[in-house]
Formats: sequence, structure tokens, C-alpha cells
Amino acid sequence: MNFFKILKSNTNLLIINRKRTTLIKMSQDKLDGAGLIAKSLKEQGVEYMFGVVGIPVIEIALRAQQYGIKYIGMRNEQSASYAASAIGYMTRKPAVSLCVSGPGFVHTLAGMANSNENSWPLLVIGGSSETAQEGQGAFQEFPQVTIAKNFSKYSARPSSLSQIPFFIEKAIRISTFGRPGSVYLDFPAEMITSTIEQDEISKTSLCPEAPRPLTSLQNLDQICDLIKNSQRPLIIIGKGAAYSQAEMEINELVKKLRVPFLPTPMGKGVVDDDHEFCVSAARSTALKEADLIILLGARLNWMLHFGQSPRFSSNVKFIQVDINAEELGTNSFNSMQIQADLKAFTKQLNEFIKDKSLDDKKEWWDLLNKKVEKNKNVILSMANDTTLPLNYYAAYSQIKSVVPEDYILVSEGANTMDTSRSILNHSEPRHRLDAGSFGTMGVGSGFAIAAALYCRDYHPNKKVICIQGDSAFGFGGMEIETAYRYSLPIILVIFNNNGIYGGLDVENFNELKKSGDPALCLPPMSLTSGIRYEKLALAFENFKGYFCQTPDDIRKAFESALKETQTPSIINIEINPSADRKAQEFPWLTKSKI
Repeated sequence: MNFFKILKSNTNLLIINRKRTTLIKMSQDKLDGAGLIAKSLKEQGVEYMFGVVGIPVIEIALRAQQYGIKYIGMRNEQSASYAASAIGYMTRKPAVSLCVSGPGFVHTLAGMANSNENSWPLLVIGGSSETAQEGQGAFQEFPQVTIAKNFSKYSARPSSLSQIPFFIEKAIRISTFGRPGSVYLDFPAEMITSTIEQDEISKTSLCPEAPRPLTSLQNLDQICDLIKNSQRPLIIIGKGAAYSQAEMEINELVKKLRVPFLPTPMGKGVVDDDHEFCVSAARSTALKEADLIILLGARLNWMLHFGQSPRFSSNVKFIQVDINAEELGTNSFNSMQIQADLKAFTKQLNEFIKDKSLDDKKEWWDLLNKKVEKNKNVILSMANDTTLPLNYYAAYSQIKSVVPEDYILVSEGANTMDTSRSILNHSEPRHRLDAGSFGTMGVGSGFAIAAALYCRDYHPNKKVICIQGDSAFGFGGMEIETAYRYSLPIILVIFNNNGIYGGLDVENFNELKKSGDPALCLPPMSLTSGIRYEKLALAFENFKGYFCQTPDDIRKAFESALKETQTPSIINIEINPSADRKAQEFPWLTKSKI
């Protein structure tokens, strides 16, 4: 059944004429399942829905628009689920990722897994085949509720049409309470199209804001003693602190304690990266030499080398603060473990230490400042190397010189992402989104679209810049059409080094390709060399593309793109295929893959 037949078969839903699409309300006494789903979502405060529509969920998307929920039609379910999860991170409220049954649901699992690993709220709504056809090989029949349990905190199918409001409120509550994560609700086709009398619908309350648990006075007293007796204390600010929106409290805490801090990639901006106490440029030294580390919403996972020697001192003590009780004690064998909300906890601690005297740690600061200065000079030297093709630092230094201070950065793609962490600073929280705890490639386009929508509605003067490697861009590159369709002025930047980690120059690529079967001759990391990605803009009206080889090219491209207010731009920057990021004493991954 094609789209127009679907519309024709549901005359209560749409009337199409040459001028406009008019949504026709159901009678005052009845609602269909799609309308009840949309109404319940709206009542629970849902603002955005991302998806790829088809049978049987198209009615849900149409009804969502009728109830004032913004529907964003994506080009791939993975991008839709990534976008919805990014809204959850930025707002603490889940957005909806809408998917069709079977394959559409499977594609969406990527976003559900990423959301769970990052602890971001996400509500996935999936259509499924009719219950009367289960077990008979129905169209796209798949055990979605069962499979979703491995990718979410909660997975269910409403027991009846009347209970839809109950299940939606419960799903949102579970998604946001405790450790945030993804949830899944499954709706068979007949539940979406069936109708119900208004007085038969179960009543439910509005889901409240997630609780913010505190800690005890005894714990606060012990923390102060640990800090006072420490010679080399360090605060690590994770994205859990950014999600908690604890920036005011943590800024006050850093000011009171006067100890160095180190942000994780998405913890950047909770306290200004240019703050005098930020020691990101001395990351390895800070981790290795600290004798006390206060973890504020950061996990001792692969990104922090599991808290183990030699990356950390074998005698280091941890104060571990996390909303998730199950995370406490993980990889920390000498720790004080506190289950609390970061915003509530830091406010408590600030009040508790108001009148306490804490000594300056001069020797500790001397060591860190010396290392900070040395590493900054190394990066500056690389940034000043404008040999063509450019290295990552030289390209980023030009971007840094022209972008506004309060832009939102989406960054992904191995060297492209890692280098941006060390050279692009942030002064505000939740202004950096990247591959995160799950190390997911392909999130960039979805994250950027979500960020641009959020900015348009709440911060219209902010710019969204999405910087991806050429490999990362390939995962969701056609979402440029989505950005164009919804008039989102995202600046899409491709750091083009012709491969994964690194590729070949044009001459070597062509020579190898002609030498035999490309599947046997081309290195696994190689992509086609010299692709002019900016020419994708030619497919759209008033969509500008820029090809950059020199520092001057980059500055001019950004100066032009930053003026756009309704249309995305694409900037293709040629990067030396053999360029690498600065050698790290302790790289993010324990072992190199190549």
C-alpha cells in the first residue's frame, strides 16, 4: 500500500489540497491510538520526535504534529535515534525516536545502545505487526519487546489502548530517574489505528523531574578531611556533571577548593576550559601524579584508563560521586563512594566547606604548570606548521581563530575528534557532543541536527558546527538533506585525510587501485583519495560548499558560512593523509589497534 492510499484510507486524519495539509480532529468523544500516543507524549512534555516513517507508524508522526510535537524526518533510523538521545542530554527530557517494525527497529538499536552507555534519556516508539498475525510470518514480524530489553532500561507493549497514557508516563519516568537511559514502547498496528472513547482512557499524572539525592553530613566531613590531607588533589569533571546541569555549583566548588581540574571530553565547558585551574594540557601528568581524585560524574572506564597503574598512581584515592549506585566501586579499589546527584551534591559540599580553611598546594601547582606550558608549546608548534597538505592542529587553529565563543561543537572521527579535544576550548556546558563512552562513529549528523533544532528554539544566536573525519561523515552524510529541508544552518566540516585514521595521497591511491583487484590491493583503512565532498552542496539551491587547502581558505570559508541563517554549509578541508595527533604518554585506548 503506497503513501497516498494510506492517506486516502484514513479520511479522519488528513485532507490534502494544493495549498496545504489540514489535520482533521477526531470527534470529541473518541481518539485513535495514534492520537492517544501523541496526546500522552505532549502531556508529558515531549517536544521532539525523530524518525523514518512507514507502515504502521506514519499516523503517529502525523498526530504528533497535530498535537504540537515537532517531527523531524531523518534519512536513517540510526541518525534519528542519535538525534533524539542528544536532545535528552541537552535538556534532561527524552525526545522520541520513531521507527517502523523489523529492520527499522534493528537500525534504531544503535541509538538505544549509545544512549544507555552514555546515560542519556531516550524514548523509542516502534510499530509492530498485528497481534492476530503473530507467529504466521507477518510483514516485518520481529520479537522487538524481547530484544529491546538488552538495549534499554525498560521495554514493554501497552496492555490495552486505554493504558497508553500509563505506559508512556512510566517509560519517561524510568528513562530519567536514577541512571538515565533508553526505554522502548511497542505498538502493534491495530492499536495505532483503533479508536477508544475518551471516558475509557486511564488517567495518569505528569512525570515529575527526576529526584536529586543528597549525601550525608558524615560523608561531607570525610571528604573535607581527605582534601585537606592530600598533597596532590585533582577534580575530574565528567559528562554526568554536564547532564546534571551542575555548572554553577561546580564553578563555585573549584573556586573554593582552589585545586586543579580536568574535564573529560563532554565535561568540557562545565568550568571554562580557559580557567586558570584547568590542567587539560597536563592530562597525563595530572592523572599519574594525583594522590586524591574527586570524580564528579565521570566513570573509571577506558576513557580514564580504568583508574589503574601506570596511568594512575598505585596509591591514589578516589572520591567517586555518581547518580548510579551500580557504578560505584567499579575499578576503584581505594575509594569513597557516594551515590548522589551532582548538582545537589556540589551545592551541599559548597555549603559545608564555607568556613573551612584548605591549604594551597604550591608544589603540586608548580609541577602541573610546568607541564601545561611545555605541552601548549608543542601544540602551538604543530599549529604553526602550515606545510601543505595541512596537519590537524594547523587546520583547527584557523577554525579556533574565527568561530564565536559560544558555538556548539559536534565532533567525531578518530584523529579529527581527539585533536579537537586538545585545541578547541569551551566556556559553556553541553556545548560539545562527540563519540562518548561507547565510542560510536556515525553520531555526528544526528547530534548536529538535534543541537541545531534546540538552538533554534531556545538559543537562536548560537551556531552549530559539526566537524567529522571523512570516514565519520560517510555514516550519515545524506542527513545534509535533512538539515537543508528543515532550514538548519549547520556548518558541516569534513577533515578529509582519505581514510580511517589515515589514507593515501591521490597518486598512490590511483597506482594501487590499478595494480590489481582493489579488494586485495587497497589498504583496509583507505578511502577514495581527493573526494570533493563540498560539491554535494550543488544538489541543493542556495547551499554553499567550500574546498579548503590553505589556512586562508579555512578562514574565508568559515567567515562566509557563519553568515548563513537558514541553510547549512559544507566545508571540505584537505588534511595530510599521514598527519597524526600529538603523541600521548597515555592514549585514550590501552592498546593501539594499528
